[in-house]
Amino acid sequence: MPATMLTTPTTLDDVVKRIRDLPSLSAVVVELLSSMEQEDIDVHVLGGKIALDQSLTAKTLRLANSSFYGMSSKVTTIHQAIAVLGFHSIRTLVTACAVTASFPSNAAGGVNLQAFWRHSVATAVCAKLLAVHLKLNPETAFTAGLLHDIGTLVLATRFPAEYAAMLAYRKEHDCYIIEAERAVIGIDHAAAGAALAAYWKFPADMQEAVACHHQLGAAGAPTLPLLVHAANIIAHALDLSGEEDDLAPPMPQALWVTLALSEADCAKLFRDTESTFVDMCKILVS
Repeated sequence: MPATMLTTPTTLDDVVKRIRDLPSLSAVVVELLSSMEQEDIDVHVLGGKIALDQSLTAKTLRLANSSFYGMSSKVTTIHQAIAVLGFHSIRTLVTACAVTASFPSNAAGGVNLQAFWRHSVATAVCAKLLAVHLKLNPETAFTAGLLHDIGTLVLATRFPAEYAAMLAYRKEHDCYIIEAERAVIGIDHAAAGAALAAYWKFPADMQEAVACHHQLGAAGAPTLPLLVHAANIIAHALDLSGEEDDLAPPMPQALWVTLALSEADCAKLFRDTESTFVDMCKILVS
């Protein structure tokens, strides 16, 4: 047995137990996430609750005024931003700001936190752009893309010794990180992320997207998990994380068929992902 292999594999139950030690999302963010599956929403009340968190509001307004949305005039309040951009867009931005702040840099274990969030933002941006092409909800796609690798932070912060051994194994074997996680820890970041998504009460389709972003389901009609799977591959291929040893998974032929992107579509998707990514990172990734 390799020196880096651990004798006792981590189980999903172990992950669930240690997730309880993680910081909870603020009540307003939990409410925003649950509202994704609600039709009757009091936007004015939720906007007022967001505005009570000054730091969250400031970051959200910076995003709302970024070139990502290309507004002709500046918005200065949450309610104004909701009126101009719509509640769904603001909910996405608030969630993004809250989640990226929920894991402080001094608690990131062996993870390069800046590279982690750079890849997450790239995936989110690509997912949103792809969603428009595939006629799926772009705001849900952005949030799912941003959170698809959140299980990495669960493993790194809750199982630091196992995670360090996994990194050594990956370096030794030059393999994909998900392969090293399964070999050394016994559970991968997709499963750990799905457990956290369930704990944080994310909508069911978002939980599935987090759980399945490394596996392609049955080919056919586009779904959120398939969309995030594709966005993750493209984000890796564009090499936006800044990590030297980043490996891009292959794009299955069946996925290309479902995406139905022309050569011009691909060029535009890559170009728009890269340009939008720069603006989003300036605000979300410190």
